Amino acid sequence: MRPAPHELVHRVEAALGVSVEDAAPLSGGQVGEAWLCRLGDGREAVVKTSAGTPLDVEAFMLRYLGEHTALSVPAVLRAEPDLLVLAYVEGTSVVSDAAERDAGRHLATLHQRSAERFGFERDTLIGPFVLDNTWTASWPEFYARRRLLPMAAIAAERGALPPEDHRRVERLAASLPERFDAAPIPSLIHGDVWGGNVLAQGERIAAFLDPALYFADAEVELAFIDLFHTFGSAFYEAYEALRPIDAGYQTWRRDLYQVFPLLVHVALFGGGYLGGLRERLRRLNV
Repeated sequence: MRPAPHELVHRVEAALGVSVEDAAPLSGGQVGEAWLCRLGDGREAVVKTSAGTPLDVEAFMLRYLGEHTALSVPAVLRAEPDLLVLAYVEGTSVVSDAAERDAGRHLATLHQRSAERFGFERDTLIGPFVLDNTWTASWPEFYARRRLLPMAAIAAERGALPPEDHRRVERLAASLPERFDAAPIPSLIHGDVWGGNVLAQGERIAAFLDPALYFADAEVELAFIDLFHTFGSAFYEAYEALRPIDAGYQTWRRDLYQVFPLLVHVALFGGGYLGGLRERLRRLNV
């Protein structure tokens, strides 16, 4: 087991005013390293480091959720641009049907929190990428200009998105004002609900991790969950009991809203996600 660097241990001790008795590396991070630390006062903390991704933005998002919503998130103990210390939350990524129903109720309640426009009070993050959250009245304009076009450009600049696929995304973005068939209300979404960002304890969700907050069409959250098979039918039963899902989601908007996270994953991980992206674009007739 790789020990935590002495410099990191000293930073955590100075930040919290308590000794670090032990530290073990954690897996699964996309933007840096993470450690589980046992503190001298008996607490456990997760320490994240990153040289290039501003971890204080993640801290802001967790604090926002903790202060303004009922969503369960880890408490922030310390936040700096390259260091984030969170209270450890015990849990598993194996989610029971009962916990799925709890997640459905939690996210349906979160989505009831609204705003006058789409966006957020500041830019946020998904993985290492900045999300431009400039307030925008039109949802098709927001999704095209703040999500599809910037992420396609990033993926293309990284050499992960071939030119023809880039042009197809641009055509899709240009077509949205004409083809859109709904007028969604801005809803606060977590934005990154995949299995690694959900901790369950028995019949409940203990914590949602690593948010990518903004006010969006709530179906964006559902499309992400569907794409990565985070939850199944029990989730949707509980969710729809509070927020019915419009038929247009199944017929075409799920494909539309999966284009953005697929672009994120093409940019991060390369061609393994191109097939899924191309299939959505094909079904969207671009």
